[in-house]
This record gives sequence, C-alpha cells and structure tokens, in this order.
Amino acid sequence: MRVLLLRPVPRNERFGLGPFFRVEPLGMEYIGAALLARGHDVALRDLRFGPPVERDIRGMRPDVIGIACMHALEVDDTLALVDRVRRASPGVFVVVGGHAAATYPAPFIGAAVDAICLDDGERVVPRLVEALAQDRPLTEVPGLVLDEVPLPARQLVHGWHRQYACLHHRPTYLIETARGCPFRCSFCSVWQLFDRGFRERSIEAVCQDFAATGDHVFVADDLFWHHASRSEALAWELRRRGVRKEWILVQSRVDLVATHPALLEAWRPLAREFDIFFGLEAASNDQLEGLQKDTTVDRTLEGIRVARELGFGVTGNFVIDPDWDETDFEQLWDFVARHDLSRAGFTVLTPLPGTTYFDEMRPRIRAVEWSQFDMHHLLWRPRLGAERFFELYCETWRRSVLNLKGQKKWWQWIKHAQPRHWAFTLRALARTQEMMKPPHYLREHRLADDPAGALALAPANRDRQVRLSLSSSQLKSPPPAPLPSPRRVPAPAADTGSATRAGRTATPAGAAARADPRRPAPR
Repeated sequence: MRVLLLRPVPRNERFGLGPFFRVEPLGMEYIGAALLARGHDVALRDLRFGPPVERDIRGMRPDVIGIACMHALEVDDTLALVDRVRRASPGVFVVVGGHAAATYPAPFIGAAVDAICLDDGERVVPRLVEALAQDRPLTEVPGLVLDEVPLPARQLVHGWHRQYACLHHRPTYLIETARGCPFRCSFCSVWQLFDRGFRERSIEAVCQDFAATGDHVFVADDLFWHHASRSEALAWELRRRGVRKEWILVQSRVDLVATHPALLEAWRPLAREFDIFFGLEAASNDQLEGLQKDTTVDRTLEGIRVARELGFGVTGNFVIDPDWDETDFEQLWDFVARHDLSRAGFTVLTPLPGTTYFDEMRPRIRAVEWSQFDMHHLLWRPRLGAERFFELYCETWRRSVLNLKGQKKWWQWIKHAQPRHWAFTLRALARTQEMMKPPHYLREHRLADDPAGALALAPANRDRQVRLSLSSSQLKSPPPAPLPSPRRVPAPAADTGSATRAGRTATPAGAAARADPRRPAPR
C-alpha cells in the first residue's frame, strides 16, 4: 500500500527556543522503516520544509495518511491539516498519532480522522496498513519490542536533514535508546502515558544507530542513564567500536548523575562536547515537593557539581508558576546567579493534557487555542496580573545566556558555528531576543472571561475518553491483559489502550477501528 507520513508545521517556533531546536521526526522514521520492511511504498514529508501537502497527495495518491501530533500546542494545526487532507483526498484512510494524540485523544474524537494511534506506531501502523490491505478487521496489536523494527529510515527525510538543528549544532541527528520514565513529576505526561514503565533497545541496535549517524547527536530518551549497569555497558561497547561524536546532548535527572559519577566517566570520552539537559524545575525544596519531583535542592547541586567536574556542559529548565509572587521570582534569580545556571531556560508551568495536574487545573483554564499550551503562554489569570507577570518572566530570561546584552555576545555564539550556519544562528538569536520583551507576550495573551468561551476540555484519562464515545456493545473484544515488554524497569507493563475509530467503533487494542463501510475501499 501507499503510505504518506506527515509532520505538521507547529506554531511553537514563535516563542521560546523553537528557533534553536528543529529536530528530525524520529518516530515517523521508525514507522517508515517498519513499513518499508514489509514492502509498502512510503513517503515522509516534513511540512516545515517541503511543498504543500496537496502536491504530495496528488502525486502519490496514498491509501493511508499518518499525521503526527507530538505536543498539545500542535492540536489545532493537526486538525487543520486533517481538513486539508480530507479536501484533497476524501477517501484516504487517516490515522493520527504521536505523544499528544496518545495521551489526550479527545480533540480528535469526532474529527475527520479514521483512527487515533494510542500505542507505539512502529507496531500499530504496519499492522493497521496490512489489515486494510487485506480487508480484515483491525485487530489487537501486541506491545512494542523496540528491536523488532529496523533502524529509522532516515533516508525519508534526507532532503531536509541540514535543516535539523539544536542551537549551533547542525545537522542534528536524533537517537533513541529507551522509552518511558518511572518517576512521577506532576506536570509530565510521559510517565502517565507509559504507566511509569521503562523500555530499552538492545545495545547492539543502539550501537548500530550511533555508527550510522553524523557528528551531532541528541539522544531523545525521556530519561537517560536510568538503568545504570546497562548504560555503562552501552558506553563501553560504543567506545570499543570507536564511536566518537563532535557533540552529544542527553536528558537526565540530577539525582541520577549525583549517584553514578563512574557512569558519567564512562560516557564522557564519546564526544568532544557533551551536554546534559536537567529538569531542574525549582529553586527550593518546597517547590520541588509541590511538583512531585522526588528530589531535593541539595541533590540538584550535587548533580551539577559532578557533571561539571567531569567536563559535561550543564543546561536545563525551571518552571515558572503563574501563582508566584515577586519573592518567588527573586528567589529563582538568586539561585541562578549563585550557582551559575545562566544556560538554563524558563517555561510557564503548564498542565499538559494526559496528566492528573491537567484534571486538577481544568476548572481554571481559560485558554482559547491549543497553541497556548506551548509553555510560554498563560492559561489562567496569574496572581500578579498578566502585565506584571510577564515583566518578571522577561526579567528572568534576561538573566540567561541567550540575552545578547548579557554575558555572551552574538560573536561568541557565531564562533562556535561553522560559517555556513552563521545566518541560521543569527536569525535564531534575533528571534530569541523577543523572549525578553513583555509586549511580545502580551500581544498574544488571550483568555476567555468564563468557561463557555474557553477551549472545551474533557478529562485527561485517555481510556475513559475513548470509552465515553462507545457503548459496550460496540467493543469487538474484551480489553487486553497488560502486555509484557523487554527490560521494563521498575513498574509493571501498562495496558496502553487502543487506536479508536473517531467517534464510531473501536477495539481496545493498539491498532484502530474497523474502516467505515461507507468509505471507498483503499486503492
């Protein structure tokens, strides 16, 4: 079958660090690889760089179109893209997936989509396509074993690879060694999607992936170095094979780093520059406890010390609570200055769909567009009022390394980039200066006066949402038992749900619903 995979154009590049971070659609590359291995005709279009989608639909005449919705702020853009696809090809089978769709499918139920993928796409989409090709009912799909799919089909985005960048590192390649996180931060939807499970690729598969990519690598794991013994074994195997990169970026926790300095020593020789992104989140123990971070400020400082002593670059993020008063901002400024954390970023505390925090805050949310969930907009009225809040928020960003009037000037940024990337770096820096200007935020600050004028937000529990649109007689089979997964640490496997026929019928499995008999069969 002919399958077209689409990465929509997100709006997040208007705010925050969007101009600096443009990464390849790794999840869709895995899906593409799995489809190619089964003999299907696959095209992947990153619409941030490619021609209008209508041209691809006319040229390819796909049987199935898959659309990724990775973040809540992309929901409106994804729905708009679905409408464009429907106008261009009314009979094509449309499946929507990605993190945002899986954690909170409600906006897509009743929309013009045929299926919502609530499980890992590498397994779901090939089974879905084969069932459609054979005119079979869409049946249960077992849980993911990460090595059952080939290496990502990076050739599908070859034409745009130079466009993928992290800061001045370009082109940047994404590598995944594991999925999930066993921790329970209140604002994070990752652990709730995977039910605190943690799944790993084999060392052999990861080593092949590292060897096949370029010099700048962003490891996209939600929590790197969680499984210490396996991580150390991976480091030594990469070193034995002579893998060495120019730059590597990983995401981890300060308490893991503080506990395992020998692990970091094993990894440090693998790149000339090696950066760690920490979820620093807060400057006090009370705030960390409120976020259910399960760590302390002392552990934060110890993790930072260990990383710096071993030659790692330290970056990270703090969250800014709309309910803060001025003393909270001042406490953060003092913490950043005392511990030299100017490389950190700052985002507005946002209740992401798919979290219990979202359900708690739902009555207060007055957002009018999904794009406001980009962690740089306010979703409800702040304690200090919007004008004063953004004055202090911008002052916080002025204390970051991105402020060209501060400690790092534009020419210091440029000297780290290759000459052919100077224009990109300068454009990105120019846009980030807007983050330090309150009018930049106030121009787009729009909240409804009452719930009736705000987004209609249903409860976040995805299984409940799927089943609210169904009657028990419509279900084709009983819910599946929890599925085993390799090396899950430490939580038990989760029932990761199903892909549901939007508002019609569904199977409580990982695939999709039976195709609508009123639709023409796939060509």
